[in-house]
Amino acid sequence: MTISVRGKLEWLFVLAMLVGGTCIAWGVGRPEGDVLHRNMNYLGLLILVTAAMGSLGAFRRSHRKLLLHLGEQLESVQGGVEGHIVLDRSDEDAWETRPVNHGLAILGKQMDEFRLANQALTIHARLAKTQQQQSENILGLVSDAVFVTNRFDELIYANQAAEHLLGFQLSASLRRNIDQVLSDGVLIRLIREARTTGLNHPRQVVEHTFDAHHTPQTFRMTLNCIAGPNGAMTAVVAILHDVTREKEVERSKTEFVANVSHELKTPLASIKAYTEMLMDGEVSDPESIQDFYRTISGETERLHGMIDRILTVSRIESGAVPVSLEPVSMTAVVKQVTNLIAPQIQAKRIQVEEELPPVYYQVEADYDLICQAVLNLASNAVKYTPEEGMIRIAVLVDEKRGVVTTEIADTGVGIPPEDLGRVFDKFYRVRTNSAVAPGTGLGLPLAKFIVESIHNGTISVISEPGVGSTFSFELPLMA
Repeated sequence: MTISVRGKLEWLFVLAMLVGGTCIAWGVGRPEGDVLHRNMNYLGLLILVTAAMGSLGAFRRSHRKLLLHLGEQLESVQGGVEGHIVLDRSDEDAWETRPVNHGLAILGKQMDEFRLANQALTIHARLAKTQQQQSENILGLVSDAVFVTNRFDELIYANQAAEHLLGFQLSASLRRNIDQVLSDGVLIRLIREARTTGLNHPRQVVEHTFDAHHTPQTFRMTLNCIAGPNGAMTAVVAILHDVTREKEVERSKTEFVANVSHELKTPLASIKAYTEMLMDGEVSDPESIQDFYRTISGETERLHGMIDRILTVSRIESGAVPVSLEPVSMTAVVKQVTNLIAPQIQAKRIQVEEELPPVYYQVEADYDLICQAVLNLASNAVKYTPEEGMIRIAVLVDEKRGVVTTEIADTGVGIPPEDLGRVFDKFYRVRTNSAVAPGTGLGLPLAKFIVESIHNGTISVISEPGVGSTFSFELPLMA
C-alpha cells in the first residue's frame, strides 16, 4: 500500500508563501520613504509568517495523525506481524512509512520462524515428557530398588521399591542430599565413591548387607555412572537386587552336600573296614564271619535307605512325583499309619492313645503323600520314645476356623530349645539325640515340604528336653 499526500490545504500554503515573497520583492524596489514600500514589506512578511505557521501546524497535525495511525496499527498486531502501515497520504510521502514497513516485514518473518521453532520445541518437550513418564512407569513396576543421584549427591529419582526399602518418599526427598534421605552410612559412602571414580569405573557391582525393616538383607548393588556430553559425570544410577534368598539357597546347597557326604561316609567306612578285615583273613571262626556279613548287610541297607530318601525328597521337591488331590479323611490316614508302625510299637511296648473324629471330616490332599508325612512324624515319635513310653495321636476338627489339626505327641527325649529352629532342615540332627537312634535327617524336612509346599498347610513343633515333643500340622477343612 502507498501513502496519499496531495491535499488542497498544502497547495494553499505554498501559494501564500509565493504571494508573500512577491510582495516583499516588490516593496524592496520602491523608495525607502515611500509608504507603499513599507506596507508591501509588512504585507509580504505577514503573508510569509502566516503561511509558515499554517504549514507548521498542518505538518504537525499530519504527522501527529501519522503517529497515531502507526500506534493503532501496531497495537492491533497480535500473535504476528502482517501487512504494512497504511496512511491516507500520497505516493510522494511514502518515505515516511517505508522504513517502518520494511522493519515490520523483517520482524514478521523472524516471528514466523520463532513461532515454528517454538512449536517444534513444544512437540519435543511433550514427547520427552511422555517418554519420561513411560520410563518412570516401567521402573515403577521393577521389583528391584532403583534410585538416581546427581553430581551434587542429590536424589533426583527413585521408584516405589526404593521408597519402600529405604524408607523415604520421593515427593518429600527430591533434590535433597542423600545424607538427609538415607540412613545407611555404607550405602552413602558407596554412592559417593562411585561418583568420584565414575570416569574410570563407570559400572561397579558390590554386595551389601543392611537391616531393611529390622531384618538383615543382602543386596547386590549395581552402580552405573552417567557422563554428560562434555565427559563430566552427571548422575549415579543405583540398582539394589535382593539376593538374600539366593544366599540362603547357596548356603543350604553347601550344607546339603556337606551333610550328604558325611552321612554317606559313615556306612561306607563301616562296609570298607569289615570287607578289608574279611579279605585280610583277620577272622576265621564262622560265627565272627557271619557277624561281619550281617554288619556289612545292615550298613548296606542303611546306605540304600538313605539314598532312597534323598531321591524321594528330590523328586517331590522338583515336582517329578505327580500330585493327585482328592477328599481324604485324616482319621483313615492315621489308622493306616498306626498299622504300619505297629511292629515297632509292640517291640518297645509303647502305649498308643488315639483321639479321632468321624471319618466324614475330610481335607483335600494327596493320600499317599499325606500318609508319608504322618508316617515320618509317627516313626520319629516311636524312635525317640523309650520303652514302655506313650504316644498320643489326635485329629482335631475346628469347624469355626475351618481347619483339621493332626497332633503326634510322645514322652521321648525331647529337643533342646537351641535346636528347635533347625529340626526341619535337611540332614540336621540334634547332637544330643544322635546316640538314641540312627537317622538321616530327612524325615522331618520331607514332612514339612509335603504339608506346606504341596498342601498349603502349616507345621510346627513344641518340645521340652526329658519330657517329650509334640508335632502338629493343620490342613484346610473341606466344606
